[in-house]
Amino acid sequence: MADPRIVIVGAGPAGTRAAEAFVRHGLRPVVIDEAQRSGGQIYRRQPPGFSRPAKAVYGFEAGRAEGVHGAFDALAGSIDHRPETLVWNIQAGAVHTAPAGGGAVGRVEYDALILATGACDRVIPFPGWTTAGVYTLGAAQIALKYQACAIGGRVVFMGTGPLLYLVAYQYAKAGAKVAAVLDTTTFATKLGALRRLLAVPQAFLKGLYYLGWLRRHGVAIHEGVTPVRAEGEQAVTAMVFRTARGQERRIECDAVGFGYGLQSETQLADLVGCSFVYEPHSRQWLPEADADGRSSVAGVYLAGDGRRVRGADFAEMAGELAALAVLHDVGRPAAGDRLAELRRGLDRGLRWGGALQAVFPVPHRFLGDLPAETVLCRCEGVTVGDARRAVDDLDAREINRAKALSRIGMGRCQGRYCGLSAATILAETAGADPSTAMRLRGQAPVKPIPLTQQEVPS
Repeated sequence: MADPRIVIVGAGPAGTRAAEAFVRHGLRPVVIDEAQRSGGQIYRRQPPGFSRPAKAVYGFEAGRAEGVHGAFDALAGSIDHRPETLVWNIQAGAVHTAPAGGGAVGRVEYDALILATGACDRVIPFPGWTTAGVYTLGAAQIALKYQACAIGGRVVFMGTGPLLYLVAYQYAKAGAKVAAVLDTTTFATKLGALRRLLAVPQAFLKGLYYLGWLRRHGVAIHEGVTPVRAEGEQAVTAMVFRTARGQERRIECDAVGFGYGLQSETQLADLVGCSFVYEPHSRQWLPEADADGRSSVAGVYLAGDGRRVRGADFAEMAGELAALAVLHDVGRPAAGDRLAELRRGLDRGLRWGGALQAVFPVPHRFLGDLPAETVLCRCEGVTVGDARRAVDDLDAREINRAKALSRIGMGRCQGRYCGLSAATILAETAGADPSTAMRLRGQAPVKPIPLTQQEVPS
């Protein structure tokens, strides 16, 4: 019997551990990834010629990052690694690819497919968020981690979630001036859900360390804030916000990093036909899967933050567990004790993810108060007012209908950054539950490719 053809999309923590499990069982998977080197966003490696020590790049996570990097490097020759390769479609049992730098597109058939697509920043727009010098927290961290660049010399970090404090700490530690940390979550909200964070005490203690370090080094931290606007014509010059007591404050800066946690990258799961379920805290529709990662589509498995955001440590477990599920399904079962161990670990991850949602809730409430002229979809220049008019004037209460009539989410990012906020605005305008606006349907190509490309067989 021939070996099953296995494709893994993503070479971050989940993809790495999945590939490792297959190799351990005598199989040679194809691993496709957009980046030049493995590691994913969380453990993104430095480009050639950069040689900062791991501790300087990853801080407390240096050991885990080096572990994931080392595990992937040890697979060289045992896997078919295709770096700098975009997956732009999945159809009829084949993954359609294109070189990130241009060239002939390709097609890779599979018997089993693991989607380890990771997550991206959760964005809630505010007036001025498209001004030059305003970045997402993820982008700010990549600039520092990848090429040791800061997004500015005097930076305001705003939003909520563990990444907010981590990135502010990393910038301050690297020598950048952190003008302020503006947290949209109130202290009372955090305190009320604090005990749930003890599901993962190490992560909880790291968060306390970042917070204490920032305070000790004189970084101003404001909790319970509301963003008002980023000021500046050619580039951002200041961030204006309201304090928890309603006072308007202005902080001069030359860069803003903002974000409200992470959201799962689900477009490929959508293209392959997975069923989705609504998750009310994040207001995101997520692909369904069983405890081991089997999706609703035979032969397709989901792992890591692309299925549900739980963090890198749990993504490693999810990747290995999905690989073991594949092995079981193709008649090569793995040891039961390892399966049980991984399932227990992911249960803990589920509790941790739920705790983070309670401690650092996404401030959906801001969307209802945004001025009509605020840009919502930056790819197409669609404003919040345009979205509201799609409901009021065109009866477009469902987001795909609103997309057709207003161009929300029709740009090159295909609604990655505006889709969730747009759905909430549509629902609130219609006076309906947010879930009724549904989700943007994935459309190939999910990544921009030249129209002149012709597909060649793998």
